[in-house]
Amino acid sequence: MTNAQPAAPLVPDVHAIPRKIAADGKMNLVGLTRDGMRAALIAAGTPERQAKMRVGQVWQWIYHWGVRDFSAMTNLAKDYRQLLAENFTITLPEVVTRQISADGTRKYLVRIAGGHEVEVVYIPEDSRGTLCISSQVGCTLTCSFCHTGTQKLVRNLTAAEIVGQVMLARDDLGEWPVQGAPKDETRLISNVVLMGMGEPLYNFDNVRDAMKIVMDNEGIALGRRRITLSTSGVVPEIARTATEIGCLLAVSFHATTDAVRDQLVPINKKWNIATLLDALRAYPGLSNSERITFEYVMLEGVNDSKEDAYRLVELLRGIPAKVNLIPFNEWPGAPYKRSSGNRIHTFADIIHNAGYASPIRTPRGEDIMAACGQLKSATERARKSRAEIAAEAGLGKV
Repeated sequence: MTNAQPAAPLVPDVHAIPRKIAADGKMNLVGLTRDGMRAALIAAGTPERQAKMRVGQVWQWIYHWGVRDFSAMTNLAKDYRQLLAENFTITLPEVVTRQISADGTRKYLVRIAGGHEVEVVYIPEDSRGTLCISSQVGCTLTCSFCHTGTQKLVRNLTAAEIVGQVMLARDDLGEWPVQGAPKDETRLISNVVLMGMGEPLYNFDNVRDAMKIVMDNEGIALGRRRITLSTSGVVPEIARTATEIGCLLAVSFHATTDAVRDQLVPINKKWNIATLLDALRAYPGLSNSERITFEYVMLEGVNDSKEDAYRLVELLRGIPAKVNLIPFNEWPGAPYKRSSGNRIHTFADIIHNAGYASPIRTPRGEDIMAACGQLKSATERARKSRAEIAAEAGLGKV
């Protein structure tokens, strides 16, 4: 028996997204779907019979070449470039600060409309580079081990603000192709993960539109299997992720009993482990080639016992899965400690011996607070003591 409840509105009106129209009356083309861009161009005076072609041209300039100036769109007539300039902008969020870790990880503090800030992290590796992007300012979920969870939700990000994070990182890395230069297939940003600030499935429509733009073959052109969306378990939106976005799925799991997960991931009180796993077993297109990733942060004395590992194996039966074991990344005032290396490796061995991949994630960017669970925008940063955070999590003395 499960405790699933009828889905309430996912985001209250107070968190409504800002309008796409700038103060000068111009519309930002970034973040519009192809259909949205077509409608906007027609409304600005583009003949309807030309609209599809114009969308294709403008789309490539923005998302393939990274051009921000309409006057540089040289395959468009001058009068049409003028029409675009009079009605539209190509605007990205503003990079406030960029920090580079000793291990090469980059963390960007990014300012969006209203003066709010989110954090974006780029993690370079030998064979790929992963960009971790945010979907909300703050978070509704208050997961007790997560620094972002101590920051209240301010609002959802727009599609423009989500895809804009990818674009500004490509700016910083110099990844846009150069016209006339030999084609370079090297991708510095080869993977995008929605694992930054916020719960992506509480901002589904904007996340979907942004990822459709990122995946579009005539633009940034990242394949759907290069994008992973991480959810804490918003069950009603899980199937939509497969059918409307088509990306890979990761689940912030972190516990093997409802009693512990209720404390670590409070959304479990609404959709418990059994309900979540039922939704995952029914995930459209689920196969061994597209396994669900279970994220499991290792917390000393909380969820890291051999018994937990064996319970996790039983819970995963019937689900093509891998388990990412994440050594807890400490942050000021955190009510937990990282499990010992021996305990993490013992846990990993049990999972591996049961037939599931169980890589242990190497912490990256800890020296700049860019590691998993550490993101929190500077302007919203709460000054809470370890005891206050523990009390909010219902943990008592830690």
